Amino acid sequence: MAEIQIEDIVQAARRTLQCRTKIYQGIKEKTFPQPIKLGARRIGFISSEIDEWIAARIAESRPDTKARAQ
Repeated sequence: MAEIQIEDIVQAARRTLQCRTKIYQGIKEKTFPQPIKLGARRIGFISSEIDEWIAARIAESRPDTKARAQ
């Protein structure tokens, strides 16, 4: 089984270039990977889900990428 890596919100914000407010908004709107609860006041994100979110944003911004790859 692959090792699961968890990022805190600061790391997720840095990787996605989103501010914390935008991340929380995306969580609420279900447009950002849903967090996992790490403690009473701490959340984390699964790194592979953040990777998928980034890849989806790239695909959205370059709709012809799939056509070239095929």
